[in-house]
Amino acid sequence: MRQILLLILLFFAGSWLARKLRQAQEQAQARTGRGAGYDGASGAGGAARPNGDARSLPEPMVRCAECGVHAPKGDAIAAGDEYFCSAEHARRHAAR
Repeated sequence: MRQILLLILLFFAGSWLARKLRQAQEQAQARTGRGAGYDGASGAGGAARPNGDARSLPEPMVRCAECGVHAPKGDAIAAGDEYFCSAEHARRHAAR
């Protein structure tokens, strides 16, 4: 009975270890920008990878200077060196 429990424990420990190693490898590939199917042609422009993998690096978030909400940098309105979540907030902040 103890041997069966030991085998079950070893199985779960091995599964956990394999999952952690796989996650660490994926994070390392994401940091270098060399995910699966990398051929050097797509570069850092965010183009789709040749193997159809739609995952990409997360977009940086910026804080709205008016209300404090965080929005993706690509969707934010830039005015000078400040970012806003909407054009209305940019106008309201400029009117101060």
